[in-house]
Amino acid sequence: MRPRPLPEVDVQTAVVARAAFRKPTLAMRVRDELGEVFTDGAFVDAFGVRGRPGISPGQLAMVTVLQFAENLTDRQAADAVRGRIDWKYCLGLVLTDPGFDFSVLSQFRTRLVTHDLQGVAFQTLLDRLVEQGLVKARGRLRTDATYVMAAVRDLNRLEMVGETLRAALEALTVAAPPPAVGG
Repeated sequence: MRPRPLPEVDVQTAVVARAAFRKPTLAMRVRDELGEVFTDGAFVDAFGVRGRPGISPGQLAMVTVLQFAENLTDRQAADAVRGRIDWKYCLGLVLTDPGFDFSVLSQFRTRLVTHDLQGVAFQTLLDRLVEQGLVKARGRLRTDATYVMAAVRDLNRLEMVGETLRAALEALTVAAPPPAVGG
């Protein structure tokens, strides 16, 4: 991984987003008020240094936060990155950015857990919110960290069950194709 800063908001993306949303959405406000919350450098231990550059872990962390805020599945979150102007604005993507496959999100969360970085991601967000005066230090939200982590874990497990079911149905279809209709 080669850490890189969060890209500036593309001019065309900004113009379209501001025209589409007279009142900024949560994703747009996060970008405008908090700026770059997650840096790639915070996740460097979880990613290899060889191969072609992958998706920015800082951007994936922000996608995970937006996903939780909107209670989306991995597939819905990946679709939001691909199709929603406000998410492209938040992530610094051009309007034509194709996004990524939804499976990248569960792989990202797995890397966070494997390298014990989930607390780092949560603490980074919490520190930025305190810094901006949006959350009081030592407030009630600090005790909700376990709830947030549990909800993300539950969402990840639910997505895995769905994918397992899909793979099993595909295997059954190959093994025992349905009878021909009208034959």
